[in-house]
Amino acid sequence: MEVIRAFIAVDLSPEIERSLEQVSDQLKQRLRGVAVRWVPPKNMHLTLKFLGDVSISNVDLLKEILQSEAEKHPQFEISVGELGAFPSIHRPRVIWIGVKSPPTLGDIQHDIDQRTARLGYAPEERKFSPHLTLGRVVRNASSEDTHQIGEALSAYAVGFLGAARIAAIHLYRSDLSPQGAQYTRLFSAPLKNPETS
Repeated sequence: MEVIRAFIAVDLSPEIERSLEQVSDQLKQRLRGVAVRWVPPKNMHLTLKFLGDVSISNVDLLKEILQSEAEKHPQFEISVGELGAFPSIHRPRVIWIGVKSPPTLGDIQHDIDQRTARLGYAPEERKFSPHLTLGRVVRNASSEDTHQIGEALSAYAVGFLGAARIAAIHLYRSDLSPQGAQYTRLFSAPLKNPETS
């Protein structure tokens, strides 16, 4: 049985990608030599559901789920800005930029999570918190590294970076390689366009 790694996400605008790249570059400068794995800006997207291993036979079912969810929801806008970390700035494991969105985004994420759970994909245990991952602190980072990251994040203010219109939900394939993850879009389900409906 052929298996791929896959996830469901919405895309960002090129303007936001450029702003994220600038923020990422500035943080890399401040944290040069510190144990962080940075996400390439071209790989940044707003993940709604990480599926993990997906059998090829399930891909069509996932496409149907996305299509039926997209038909229920109108296009919407998100705004991007503010820097943070999970679980906290003083104990950073994941460095992120925040996303503000209307309830539509949470509704779509919740419905996709419920419907993919019926196919056997583990439902999310944590409350959905929309964000864009800039980098991940490596597991064996020293306490000195962790402290340095916390100090840099506290001292670096990131305001509003831009807004993006979300017009579709996408199914992506993720292939891991020594150069990092390569993402291939397998399917797009357009959200309802209020101007044409």
